[in-house]
Amino acid sequence: MVRRGEVLAVVQAGGQGGRMDVLTRERAKPALPYGGVHRLVDFALSGLVHADLSDVWVSLEYQVTSIDEYLSGGRPWSLDRNRGGFRRIVPQTGTGPATESGFAHGNGDLLLRMAADLDAFGAPTLVVCSADHVFNMDLAPVIEDHVAQGRVATVLTSEVSKKDAADNVVVLARRDGTITQVEHKPSRPSSGTVATEVFIYDTAVLLDTLRTLRGELAGDQEGDDSGLGDFAEHLLPRLIETGKAAAVPMTGYWRDVGQPGLYLQSHRDLLAGRVDVFDHVERPVIAHWPDRSAARVRASASLHDSLISPGCDIAGEVVGSVLGPGVVVEKGAVVRDSVVMDDCVVRAGAVVHTSVLDERCEVLPGARVGAAPTARIARDDDLVLVGRDSRVAGALAAGARLEPGTES
Repeated sequence: MVRRGEVLAVVQAGGQGGRMDVLTRERAKPALPYGGVHRLVDFALSGLVHADLSDVWVSLEYQVTSIDEYLSGGRPWSLDRNRGGFRRIVPQTGTGPATESGFAHGNGDLLLRMAADLDAFGAPTLVVCSADHVFNMDLAPVIEDHVAQGRVATVLTSEVSKKDAADNVVVLARRDGTITQVEHKPSRPSSGTVATEVFIYDTAVLLDTLRTLRGELAGDQEGDDSGLGDFAEHLLPRLIETGKAAAVPMTGYWRDVGQPGLYLQSHRDLLAGRVDVFDHVERPVIAHWPDRSAARVRASASLHDSLISPGCDIAGEVVGSVLGPGVVVEKGAVVRDSVVMDDCVVRAGAVVHTSVLDERCEVLPGARVGAAPTARIARDDDLVLVGRDSRVAGALAAGARLEPGTES
């Protein structure tokens, strides 16, 4: 078993999440709700804690205050300790070379900016996780095998359709798992095996490689950009050249939910019973639970194939939807195939269909939001996104986007 201090974990939770459009205007993407009472960051943090990793850093850059209170210094995951435990990493200036301070230009570049801290901590093994993926795998044996095999990198992978693979990093490997090549968001993927953005590195090799690449790429960049970009652009290909980088299949459900259609589709998967992440009693997905009363379902309510969270008050019809804490659906209102976040109110006579409503939205009586989709798989163009604190009085057609705080 790997002992304390030998492994450091870093959760990369700093991305702007531009593809989520109005839902990430005022929040970091890892703070997006999932399944009603969880946040996306819960999956990475829970996986690391259940692997008995006692030192977990969370890297934050965009809309830091939107996730800080939720993280609560690591307390929900029992990471608040006097020595080690949770550490919050934010961009700094004046800490070293320009390419090691300020905001990162990709998740590979981010590791370079953390190089001095990683070096000072001294853990020989580093685990790096993205914070916008849904998964729940026992990482402990994978970490132990990585160390035992003397690898420089271990990449957890999952199988997806080739269409979905085009939006990810495709990993090509031999039968023994040795990685031979990666394709960075290819237009024509060679396979459907993709990186899940859970990595295990030999820290010393990683740091040497990052600094070597910085030296090689520096002449082609301006300002504080090291040129490293995302992990699959330069870092992983260079580590693959050692012959000691391996792919390990992730067990159970995995999905990148960083696009609106994927976000809704994963909630559909959850309602259909295809998501097993909450099925593991021995390693629950730990969340910072809201202090809410029990949900109330009134006599006039009609609920089918849905999830409702604490504090909900349901008097209308809810079908195939996930409702966050404190959502109110009045008598005569209809919510179908949607994700409705905390404290939204859907008034009598309103209809919400194939939509995502951000926190504290109000859909006024008689309003129409969205429509029944024409495709079986959720697509961005079929999905209405309503930014937080908005009020909808009229009609929003399929594919509409409403900025936070808008009245329509």
